[in-house]
Order: sequence, then structure tokens, then C-alpha cells
Amino acid sequence: RDSQQADSEHLSRWKKWRRTSSKSLKKALNEAKGLSSYLVLWRQDIHSIEGKFGTGIQSYFSFLRFLVLLNFIIFILMFGFVTLPVIISKYGIFNSTIAYIFPKNIDDNCTIYEPNGNKGLVYFYTYLKDLLSGTGFLEVTTLFYGYYTIDAVWISITRYNLPLAYLLTTFAYLALSFLWLIKRSVEGFKQNLVHDADPFQSYCNKVFAGWDFCITDPHAAQLKHRSLQYELQMDLQDERLRQKIAERTMNEKLRIYSLRIFINIIVIAVLSGCFYSIYRVTVFSQENSNVSIRNDTRTDLVNLLVQYLPSMVITLANFIAPLIFSFLIRLEDYTPTFEIKLTLMRCVFVRLANIAVLLFSLWSQISDCNTDKCKPCGYNYQLYPCWESDVGQEMYKLMIFDFIVILAVALFVDFPRKLLVTHCTCKPVQWFGQKEFVISDNVLEIIYGQTICWIGTFFSPLLPAIATVKYFIIFYVKKIVLIHTSKPVARPIRASSSNFFFLVVLLIGLLLAFIPLGVSIARIPSSKACGPFRNFNTSWEVVPDTILQFPTGLQQVLFGMASEAFAVPFFVILCIIMFYFIALARAHKRVVEQLREQLV
Repeated sequence: RDSQQADSEHLSRWKKWRRTSSKSLKKALNEAKGLSSYLVLWRQDIHSIEGKFGTGIQSYFSFLRFLVLLNFIIFILMFGFVTLPVIISKYGIFNSTIAYIFPKNIDDNCTIYEPNGNKGLVYFYTYLKDLLSGTGFLEVTTLFYGYYTIDAVWISITRYNLPLAYLLTTFAYLALSFLWLIKRSVEGFKQNLVHDADPFQSYCNKVFAGWDFCITDPHAAQLKHRSLQYELQMDLQDERLRQKIAERTMNEKLRIYSLRIFINIIVIAVLSGCFYSIYRVTVFSQENSNVSIRNDTRTDLVNLLVQYLPSMVITLANFIAPLIFSFLIRLEDYTPTFEIKLTLMRCVFVRLANIAVLLFSLWSQISDCNTDKCKPCGYNYQLYPCWESDVGQEMYKLMIFDFIVILAVALFVDFPRKLLVTHCTCKPVQWFGQKEFVISDNVLEIIYGQTICWIGTFFSPLLPAIATVKYFIIFYVKKIVLIHTSKPVARPIRASSSNFFFLVVLLIGLLLAFIPLGVSIARIPSSKACGPFRNFNTSWEVVPDTILQFPTGLQQVLFGMASEAFAVPFFVILCIIMFYFIALARAHKRVVEQLREQLV
């Protein structure tokens, strides 16, 4: 009995100690979590914006913070696995050396690459020109692909396969971006399902749960009142238009459809004009900038303008085309909700397609094989001895010019407009009014820049670092513009209350980036004069070449997974799983509809 009592006392002490330890651990974790929240980037700034202007504008700045974090992680990946090993080996740190394998069975003309580095006495404006265009001293730095002309790095007795690391790191940052976007999009989709409910539920959500309790500013509260009123009016207008559509006669339908077809022809003509202008300007810029660099027959300023022509034309197209679309959409007689979505999708298409046309123009020049220009090397080696660095320079110029335009608009448009509206009582100026902070336009602006970063990182490994600094500065610029020169838009789009729509558009930008990178890696012959893949016909060939060094059994498994015998059954199984989940979703939808009927 005494031993049992001692055991129970021991157990109670053990349980008591375990309970106390568990409480202490939970308390420590909660305190650590509370302290870590203070380390979140721009936490106080975003809370302040949310309190003054509501969750709609706050979502834009949170979206900007997400891109800063994403680009910083991509930079860490590229720097850690590509740039750092090269720097370590070049300076002999950790007893490291560089291994060069000279290309075999390659024409000597293909291996000639003489970057236009600055030699001798150099003027300041030449450095400024190089900084803006990515040429000169920047061309021979770690910023561009051509610097990494190394086949392997030996760190002590360990061989580091740089070409394989370069390719796998590219796949890693694309996969990371894709999975992260999918995760955030799914979270936004769950919230979006609630907003896309039936009209009565949507009405209840607005009336009983539509108020933003984070708002503390009286002006922002008044604006939120107007926003809710506008959304209710838009719902009623949508309903009236649906009834009007249902009551249309055949003649009215023919008239509206004919008008829409005619307007869409105009839209296609505008897009075609933009694309053709970008194509011609890119060809002109590439041919003349290369000639002028070699012959030095033009002034540096003219040469810089020639190099920046594609970037300027793309920016002009991104500005003019949305204005035309906004005017034309009013004539098509759509519902207000669909009108906003269609205009945004057209603007997104213009911005992303302009990048695609630029890349197509570059590749048409690189692969111009109508004559014997590219017979020895498989690409136009005379004009592009290191074509990857040239593509990287174009992406770099787009990134820099986009940043300059954002700063210039804030400094030379937004601030003078605010001063005019504040101090000038003229009717035209007052009618023009203070600029509205349109969330959709600002988000599309940074999505365009992020797509450039995804495409350009393969050709310019340190481009994510520039993007990180760019978005970091843009955060403060936009914050100053919002607080001091702009007013929140009185008629926000419904998607502005969540990031779902913008994440979907960003996902489209990422999917677009997959195409040019896939073509560059798998189809276009890699440069034989520069870069880590100069000993391979294409960048992708480093993968099968590495697999051939594995044991025979592992080789058979990997090649078997890449064969049709494995791919076809795997695809069939994926389709079966997908159809199962589609059927399951439809069944759940029917159950939800039945439950709603029962609730009624």
C-alpha cells in the first residue's frame, strides 16, 4: 500500500511537472510569435494604411510586400547556388579552383566574345549610360549570364557542377513561385466563393457584414459608405440589365452583336499595331545599337536612345492601349461587373503580350538562318556572340525603364497635379480634380515588372536583387503618393477587397514566363563563347549528360520515367483523379443547392 501511494504521488508529480512544462512552452511560443510579428516587414505602415483607407488599398501594399519577399528568396537561391561558388573559386577561398573545359568540334568563330568593357580614361556619363543599358563595365560582371563561363568548381576535393546547378536553380525558383502563388490563390479562392454567392446572400453580406471595422479615419469611413452604396447600386443595375437582356428583340440582339464584333476588330487592330511596332523597333534597335557600339560613330546619348527604343515603345503601348479599351468598352453594352473584368483582362493581355512580342523579335534575330550567318554555330553569332547576355540586357533595360517611369509619374505628374488642385481655383483644374489611387492599375504595373523578373533571371542571375530594391522603393513612393497626392477610388472593383484576382493575373504572368524560358533552355542552341552551357548544344543537355554519370540501375529508372511507357499511364491516372475530384465538386455543389432550397 505504501509503495502504491508513493507511485501515485510520483505520477502526480510527473503529471504536474509535465503540465507546468507544457504551459510554460506554450507561453514561450506565444511570446515568441508575438515578438516575431514585430519583425514582419512594414507591419506598422500597412496597419496605418488599413486604418486610414480600408482593406482594399491595404491589399495592394500587402501584395507588394509579398513580391519583395518572393524576389528576395529568388535572389538568395541564385546567389547561393550560382554566383557565390564562382566568387569563392575565383578568389581561391576554401582551397577552391575553377575547371575549364574548352569546346570541342566547334568553329573558332563561335568562341569569339569580346564584351565592350570600358578601358582607359572613361567619362562619368559613359558609366551612367552603362548603368542604364547594362553594357560596358556591367556586361562583364556577375549581373549577366556571360560572366559565368565556368564548367565546374572544385572546393577542396568536391566537384561542383555549375551548369547543372544553374539549370536546377532556375527550375527551383520557378517551382517555388508557382507553388507559393497556388497556395495564396487557393486561400483567396475560398474567400471569393463567399462573395460569388446568390444575389440575396450577396446583399446580406454587404448590408450586415460589409463594414470594415479597421477604418478609423472619418473621411475613409465616408468613402466606405459610398463604396457600399455603389456596390448595391451596381447589383441593382446588373439585375436591371439582365432583365433588359432577356427582353431584347432579335433586331436589338443583331445590332449589339454586330457592334461588339466591330469593336473587337478595332481591339485586335490596336493590339496588332502595338505588336508590329514593338517588333520593328526591336529589330531596328538590335541592328543599330550593335553597329554603333562597334563603330562608335554616334554620340552616347543617341546610342542610349536607340537601345531604349523597345522599352519606350512598350511603355507607350501599355499607356495608350488601356485608354482606348476603356473608351470602347462603354459602347459594348455589358454589365458593369463584366465591363470591369473584360477591360482588366485586355490590359493584362497587352502588358504580357508586349513582353512576348519583344522576346519573339529577339529570337527571330538570334535564329536568323536565312543566309549562312548561323550555319557554324546554330545561331547568329556575328550579331549575338553571347545571345543570352543580350536578352538579359533587354530584360534589365525593361526593369530599369519601368522603375524610372513609376518615379517620374509620381514626381512630375502626381505632385504637380496635387499642387494645382490645391492652390488653383480654376474650373477646368477643379473638374480635373485630384488623382484617384486606382488599385487595379497599380497592381497590373507591378505584375508586369514581376513577369520581366521571372523571364530575365535565367539571363541575368542578379535581376531579382534589383527587383527587390525596386519594389522596396516603390512601396514608399506609392505610400507617399497615396497619403499626400491621391484619394482612394470611390468606385473600387469587387476584387480589390481580396488578392484573388491579382494572384490569378500574376499566375498567368508566371505561366507566360515558362514559355520563353522553356524555348531558350530546350530549343535555341546555347552560346559557344560564353556561359556555363557552352559545351552543350542546348542548356537542357546538361541533364541527360549528368544522368549518364549515375549507376546503370539509376539511369534505367530515370530514363524509364522519362519514356512514353511511363508518361502515358501516369497522365491517364492523373486524368482519372482529376475527373474524380470534378465529380466530387459537382456532387458537393448539388448538396449545397439542396440545403439552400431547404433553408428557403
